[in-house]
Amino acid sequence: MLIKVFGAAVQGIDATLITIEVNSSKGCMFYLVGLPDSAVRESHQRIISALQVNGYRMPTCNLVINMAPADIRKEGSAYDLPLAIGILGANEIIQTDKLDRYLLMGELSLDGTLQPIKGALPIAIKARELGFEGIIVPKQNAREAAVVNRLKVYGAGNLKEVIEFFNGQCELEPTIVNTREEFYARQSTFDFDFADVKGQENVKRALEVAAAGGHNILLIGAPGSGKSMLAKRLPSILPPLSLGESLETTKIHSVAGKLGKDGGLISIRPFRSPHHSISSIAMTGGGSFPQPGEISLAHNGVLFLDELPEFSRNVLEVLRQPLEDRKITISRIKCNVEYPASFMLVASMNPCPCGYYNHPTKACVCSPGQVQKYLNRISGPLLDRIDIQIEVTPVPFEKISDARPGEPSVVIRQRVMHARKLQEERYADVPGVYCNAQMNSKLLATYARPDENGLQLLKNAMNRLNLSARAYDRILKVARTIADLDNSPQIHSSHLAEAIGYRNLDREDWAG
Repeated sequence: MLIKVFGAAVQGIDATLITIEVNSSKGCMFYLVGLPDSAVRESHQRIISALQVNGYRMPTCNLVINMAPADIRKEGSAYDLPLAIGILGANEIIQTDKLDRYLLMGELSLDGTLQPIKGALPIAIKARELGFEGIIVPKQNAREAAVVNRLKVYGAGNLKEVIEFFNGQCELEPTIVNTREEFYARQSTFDFDFADVKGQENVKRALEVAAAGGHNILLIGAPGSGKSMLAKRLPSILPPLSLGESLETTKIHSVAGKLGKDGGLISIRPFRSPHHSISSIAMTGGGSFPQPGEISLAHNGVLFLDELPEFSRNVLEVLRQPLEDRKITISRIKCNVEYPASFMLVASMNPCPCGYYNHPTKACVCSPGQVQKYLNRISGPLLDRIDIQIEVTPVPFEKISDARPGEPSVVIRQRVMHARKLQEERYADVPGVYCNAQMNSKLLATYARPDENGLQLLKNAMNRLNLSARAYDRILKVARTIADLDNSPQIHSSHLAEAIGYRNLDREDWAG
């Protein structure tokens, strides 16, 4: 008897329908074709054990299983469940009248328990697109898949429940999630708040400007001055995720298996902070079985690189193209996988090897050559993509001991959201541009042209402070954001003056 069962393969952050054709006939051989990898071929032993433990017997017949389309490599153990159901259906152990209405995925333990899978969300989205009535996944993935509306999502605990469901002996309870209610309820829940920060008003202002314009930012300061503490609070002032952004972000984390058993829609912008020992593959994504890297897991959020000069040169250089294109393409012999990577880069570093260059009270023991060599670990092209560079100085005792709370994140966030709204309206007709940081030269000439006084100020600053030529466009972009925060259609001298103050490393004499 020939029957068909349906599963899915995840490629990038999207799923492709896989049709599992099972044909049983007289004989005793078992054939599994359709480009399966080792984990899929090993499913034979897991299925045999799962059936025996649950009171069923592996059919003794000739079984030919084809996983179509045969030119797509089938990877992982998530095909265990559809393969097992297909084998039972082909031998009339279960009823087959409902098989074409459901998409099945799940890994089997030897006792028949269903183990969680990766990519349940994009699989559920594909099932709805193709008109399936429902999807059956392990219980741990049910909430994740139930984010998709107009689709019945059943979470099963073991193989026996699925068999009895198709035989009409029991009913599986559909998982229902009020996506919008949960999404909006968790949008303002943060572990860190700027109200806890003592002093550092200039750095808080720089982070506000960076959030308002989507600018990359570099924090430079001595150990213990609060660089990491400030960076961790940045997501609390970024504009909330839209439902579309949340769905795309959740798909990436679903494919990477990062959602957990209670995974629903991600409602807060991601904050990723990889260790400086990370490899270039782990940063960008890839591997034998391509997976999203840190830059994709930070999509629509923040990528924080602490101790920036300690990262490998190769790791830092691979960031250059994603920072411009806001996507990363993983190329392999048989496939190309594209992951989105639209993130805000936040980095921190010491000013020198000992960490106390320009410190107000502690002396630096590094020579000017050592300081310059340390700074040169960050290449010019990468530094060129960082709009704001701000020094973080230690907080004096008077500020640390002040019991009064600082300005809360919710107040700063309102100003940031107002500035972002102005930018959305300004670039509504420009595809691919959503904030000031993404402006090209043509848009700069149109929207960031300073007045005569501003041009003179900019000219004097570049001459007196020995600013590099690459700083010119960055200063204009940041000044445009500062003007938006002031609700000013025109860039004034005060806006340019503040933006010039955010280009510390462009001063040729900064390192002595």
